[in-house]
Amino acid sequence: MAAGLGALLLAAQLPASPPPASPPTPVAVSQFAPPLGQPMAYHVTTRRLGRDGSLISFSLVYALQWQRAGRGYQLVATLRRIDSDARPEVARALTAVLQPLVGEPMTYLVAPDGSSIDLVDAEGLWERAIARTQALGAAAGQGEAKQMAALIAALPVEQRNEFATADIRALVVPANNAIPAPGGTNVSIRYDGAIKMVAEVERDSLATEGEGRPLEIDKLWTIDTLTGLVAREQRQSWIVEPGGDARTLVEERIRALDPAAKK
Repeated sequence: MAAGLGALLLAAQLPASPPPASPPTPVAVSQFAPPLGQPMAYHVTTRRLGRDGSLISFSLVYALQWQRAGRGYQLVATLRRIDSDARPEVARALTAVLQPLVGEPMTYLVAPDGSSIDLVDAEGLWERAIARTQALGAAAGQGEAKQMAALIAALPVEQRNEFATADIRALVVPANNAIPAPGGTNVSIRYDGAIKMVAEVERDSLATEGEGRPLEIDKLWTIDTLTGLVAREQRQSWIVEPGGDARTLVEERIRALDPAAKK
């Protein structure tokens, strides 16, 4: 599962999901023109089947601000809060690493056409996150925080930056290589004015108790073709029950942009 910063935490706590297929070429948009100077809220919510069989919800709420930077753009994303409906001990473990990043502005430089995204001062960001997480673990006696700090420190730099930029790449259509191109298998596209909706259905298998069970993955991207941003992305993974008459949701991810929200 590639759900940005939250993926690191969920991967440590929840059953693994199947690996993604090789991504296609990014989808072209008519232009890339993010709204400058307009506060936006960006919600990234993941629900996954936990070890006890219940769905655990984990949400990141970002505040976004776009500005011009030379010929390209600068995006400042600030993690405002973290929400989870998990049990208190699980929620503490889930938020141990990200809690030090709450209120920490993360600055990205975006190419004029949106094709590339670079995190500014990535090394400093992770150094601060590790230091704060270690301090939190020492002060509260939380072994989970210490373990998470060690986990982050052991990750290759490229993988850490992948976690820190995944949600932003998913927002910017030219940099999002997960959106299928027209004509793909099980892909449908429709328009509503400047809004483009791309839907795709994938079929895979999920290993449970040593057996492979049929898995259907429904994906839907709602794209604003005037700004080149993904207004909403929904990905649902379903286990298909024997006979194919019923499905059980095992994972859902929703990324949603709220341009009217204020900081």
